[in-house]
Amino acid sequence: MKITIDIDCTPEEARSFLGLPDLAPMQQAVMQRLQEEMIEKMGGLDPETMLKSWMPAGMEGLDALQKTFWSQMTGGGGKKD
Repeated sequence: MKITIDIDCTPEEARSFLGLPDLAPMQQAVMQRLQEEMIEKMGGLDPETMLKSWMPAGMEGLDALQKTFWSQMTGGGGKKD
C-alpha cells in the first residue's frame, strides 16, 4: 500500500508549520552590513591608494625599480660574454 500526500504551500508557510525560525530579518541585516562594508572598502581601490600600499617608499621606490630594470636591460647588471 502506498499513500502520497501533496501539500501546496509557500516556504514561509512550511517554516511556520514546522516551527522553524524566520531568518529573513537577520539575513537582511547581514546583507545590509555587508553592503555597507563593501561600499566603504571601495574607497581604497582608487589608483593612488593602491600604489601607496604597494610601494610604501613612494616615488623613491619606483625610481629604484626603474633604475634596476634599465641597468638589466642595458647590460649594466648582467654578465658579459
